[in-house]
Amino acid sequence: MTQTTAIETLPEARIAAPPLPDDAAFRYGWRYVRGLRPDGYEDLVPVPLTLDDVLHPEEEDHVTHSEAHQRRCVYLYNVLRARVANDPTAVVLRNVRIKWDVPAVRPHGPDLMVIRSVREKRNWSTFDVAQEGVRPALIIEVTSPETASLDRSDKLDQYDLVGVPLYIIIDTVITRTQPGLRLLGYRKTGTGYQVLAPNERGWLWLAPVRLWLGIEDDEVVCYDEAGTPIADYTEVAAARAAAEARAAAEAQARSQAEARAAAEAQARSQAEARATAAEARLHELEARAAAAEARLHELEARLQRLQAE
Repeated sequence: MTQTTAIETLPEARIAAPPLPDDAAFRYGWRYVRGLRPDGYEDLVPVPLTLDDVLHPEEEDHVTHSEAHQRRCVYLYNVLRARVANDPTAVVLRNVRIKWDVPAVRPHGPDLMVIRSVREKRNWSTFDVAQEGVRPALIIEVTSPETASLDRSDKLDQYDLVGVPLYIIIDTVITRTQPGLRLLGYRKTGTGYQVLAPNERGWLWLAPVRLWLGIEDDEVVCYDEAGTPIADYTEVAAARAAAEARAAAEAQARSQAEARAAAEAQARSQAEARATAAEARLHELEARAAAAEARLHELEARLQRLQAE
C-alpha cells in the first residue's frame, strides 16, 4: 500500500494519469487496473477505492489522506522509532499492509504498528504474521472523518479477534463544524478488549513503548515517563539549527572581542614601550645636562684660580 501518485512503468503498458483531487468518485483513493487495448497493448487505468478497499487494502493501493493526518502519523512514527531504537528486534511500520494468521480476517493497512521480537528485518510491503511468527504489540490508527467508522468499529472488532494487545485510535471528530481530536484506547484481556483508562490529564499510557499519549491544542503530543513532551522532529531540527546559529554568533562575538582585547593589549604594550623609551631618553638627557653643568662648574673654578694667581 502506498500514498504516492506515481507508479512504476510496466512493459507494454500505458499508465493513465491519476484522478483529479476534486473527483468525488476517488475520495478514498484509487488503484490501477490493467486493461487490454484492441492493438494488443495494455492500459493501466485508475479505479476508485471503496470503503471495503480502505479497510482491506492491496499493496499498490493509493489511499488519500489529509495533510494533518500525514503530519500526525509522521510525528508518531519518528517518536515510536526513537523509543524502540535500542531494541534490535523491534520495528515500527507505517502504512504497511499486514496479513493475519486468522483465516476469517482479511489483511489491513494500519497507520502505525510497533512489532517486537522480529527475527529478521526486511523491506516489507505486507507483514505476514504467520510467516514472521509475531504480531504487533501496538497498533495506532489516525482517523479521517470519511472513514472513521472503520477504525472505531470494524477494525476494533477485527483487531480484538486477531489478538492485538493494545489498540489506540486518534479520532478526528467534528464539533460545532470544527474538527477536533480525542483519544480512544483498548487493551486486550482474557474476555476481549477493555477501554484503556486515561490518567487525570487525559493521557493514555502506551506500555509497549513506555510513553504517554495526549492531546494538546488539538494536536497529538507524546510524553516520556516523566511527563516531558517529546517535540516533533521538525521542531527539534529547527531548535538545533537556531541553537547552532546562536552558538556560532556567540563564538564569532567572542572571537571578535578577543581580537579587540589582543589589539588593545598590543596597543597598551606599544604605548608602555614608547613611554619607557621616552623616560630612558629623558634620564639620558638629564644625565648629560648634569654632566655639562658639572663641567661648567669645574671650568669656572679653574678660571677663578687662574685669576687669583
